[in-house]
Amino acid sequence: MTVGLEHYLIVSALLFSLGLLGVVLRRNLLLIYLSLEMMLNAANLALVAFSRFNHNLDGQVMVFFVITVAAAEVAVGLALIVALYRRRQSAHIEDLASLRL
Repeated sequence: MTVGLEHYLIVSALLFSLGLLGVVLRRNLLLIYLSLEMMLNAANLALVAFSRFNHNLDGQVMVFFVITVAAAEVAVGLALIVALYRRRQSAHIEDLASLRL
């Protein structure tokens, strides 16, 4: 049995669904943030799979840019979560309104 494109896309869809479920159901900002990163990685997996099976490097170049944007997102997102935790000693989504001055 050989691993085809549909196998990669099924795994990608499952990862994306788990990430979406985590974003919708969780109340902790850190877990929501991790779920968003899982969704980005699922999209990266699909891009690499398409790139590999089409014998074209465009998808892999796009993944490089997505990873770069995700790294910047990590810096900003974690800084906001740390600021919220320092102020309220909690990382729940309801405490986001308390960051306004």
